[in-house]
Amino acid sequence: MTMTHGFHAAIPARPGQGDALVALLLDAPSLSTEDCIVFLVGRSASNPDLVFVTEGWVNEEAHGRFFNSEVAKAFTARVQELVGGESQYADEVPVGGKAAI
Repeated sequence: MTMTHGFHAAIPARPGQGDALVALLLDAPSLSTEDCIVFLVGRSASNPDLVFVTEGWVNEEAHGRFFNSEVAKAFTARVQELVGGESQYADEVPVGGKAAI
Protein backbone atom coordinates (compact mmCIF):
# COMPACT_ATOMS: atom_id res chain seq x y z
CA MET A 1 0.00 0.00 0.00
CA THR A 2 1.35 3.44 -0.91
CA MET A 3 1.57 6.30 1.58
CA THR A 4 1.14 9.86 0.39
CA HIS A 5 0.49 11.63 3.69
CA GLY A 6 2.22 11.63 7.04
CA PHE A 7 3.86 13.61 9.78
CA HIS A 8 6.32 13.47 12.63
CA ALA A 9 5.32 15.04 15.94
CA ALA A 10 7.35 15.96 19.00
CA ILE A 11 4.94 16.06 21.93
CA PRO A 12 5.98 17.35 25.35
CA ALA A 13 4.20 15.51 28.16
CA ARG A 14 3.33 17.17 31.45
CA PRO A 15 6.19 16.67 33.91
CA GLY A 16 6.34 13.03 34.97
CA GLN A 17 3.64 11.97 32.47
CA GLY A 18 5.85 10.66 29.66
CA ASP A 19 5.18 7.01 30.52
CA ALA A 20 1.43 7.61 30.62
CA LEU A 21 1.50 9.42 27.27
CA VAL A 22 3.54 6.63 25.66
CA ALA A 23 1.16 3.98 27.02
CA LEU A 24 -1.86 5.85 25.73
CA LEU A 25 -0.34 6.39 22.28
CA LEU A 26 0.59 2.71 22.02
CA ASP A 27 -3.13 1.98 22.35
CA ALA A 28 -4.17 4.54 19.72
CA PRO A 29 -7.29 3.66 17.72
CA SER A 30 -5.46 4.49 14.47
CA LEU A 31 -3.29 1.37 14.99
CA SER A 32 -6.22 -0.79 13.90
CA THR A 33 -7.19 1.47 10.99
CA GLU A 34 -6.30 0.00 7.61
CA ASP A 35 -5.49 3.41 6.09
CA CYS A 36 -2.86 4.10 8.79
CA ILE A 37 0.18 2.22 7.51
CA VAL A 38 2.82 3.54 9.92
CA PHE A 39 2.31 4.52 13.55
CA LEU A 40 5.52 4.64 15.58
CA VAL A 41 5.91 5.97 19.10
CA GLY A 42 9.29 6.95 20.50
CA ARG A 43 10.77 9.12 23.17
CA SER A 44 13.79 11.26 23.80
CA ALA A 45 16.76 9.44 25.33
CA SER A 46 17.58 12.52 27.42
CA ASN A 47 14.07 13.73 28.32
CA PRO A 48 11.53 11.04 29.30
CA ASP A 49 8.71 13.56 28.97
CA LEU A 50 9.37 14.26 25.28
CA VAL A 51 7.46 11.80 23.10
CA PHE A 52 7.59 11.38 19.33
CA VAL A 53 4.98 10.01 16.94
CA THR A 54 5.50 9.23 13.26
CA GLU A 55 2.42 8.44 11.19
CA GLY A 56 2.01 7.40 7.57
CA TRP A 57 -1.40 7.32 5.89
CA VAL A 58 -2.53 6.21 2.45
CA ASN A 59 -3.62 9.78 1.76
CA GLU A 60 -4.59 13.03 3.43
CA GLU A 61 -8.30 12.34 2.97
CA ALA A 62 -8.08 9.06 4.91
CA HIS A 63 -6.21 10.81 7.71
CA GLY A 64 -8.77 13.61 7.85
CA ARG A 65 -11.70 11.21 7.74
CA PHE A 66 -10.29 9.21 10.65
CA PHE A 67 -9.44 12.25 12.80
CA ASN A 68 -12.91 13.67 12.29
CA SER A 69 -14.44 10.48 13.72
CA GLU A 70 -15.88 10.46 17.24
CA VAL A 71 -13.41 7.79 18.41
CA ALA A 72 -10.46 9.89 17.26
CA LYS A 73 -11.86 13.05 18.83
CA ALA A 74 -12.30 11.25 22.17
CA PHE A 75 -8.77 9.83 21.95
CA THR A 76 -7.28 13.22 21.12
CA ALA A 77 -9.00 14.71 24.17
CA ARG A 78 -7.40 12.03 26.37
CA VAL A 79 -4.00 12.73 24.84
CA GLN A 80 -4.38 16.48 25.44
CA GLU A 81 -4.83 15.84 29.18
CA LEU A 82 -1.22 14.55 29.24
CA VAL A 83 0.35 17.17 26.98
CA GLY A 84 2.35 19.84 28.77
CA GLY A 85 3.27 22.26 26.03
CA GLU A 86 3.18 23.07 22.35
CA SER A 87 3.66 20.06 20.08
CA GLN A 88 5.89 20.49 17.04
CA TYR A 89 4.84 18.90 13.74
CA ALA A 90 6.78 18.26 10.56
CA ASP A 91 5.40 17.09 7.23
CA GLU A 92 6.86 13.62 6.70
CA VAL A 93 5.91 10.63 4.57
CA PRO A 94 7.70 7.46 5.69
CA VAL A 95 9.40 5.77 2.72
CA GLY A 96 10.96 2.66 4.27
CA GLY A 97 13.33 1.36 6.86
CA LYS A 98 13.08 -0.95 9.80
CA ALA A 99 11.35 -1.00 13.15
CA ALA A 100 12.15 -4.00 15.32
CA ILE A 101 10.19 -3.70 18.53
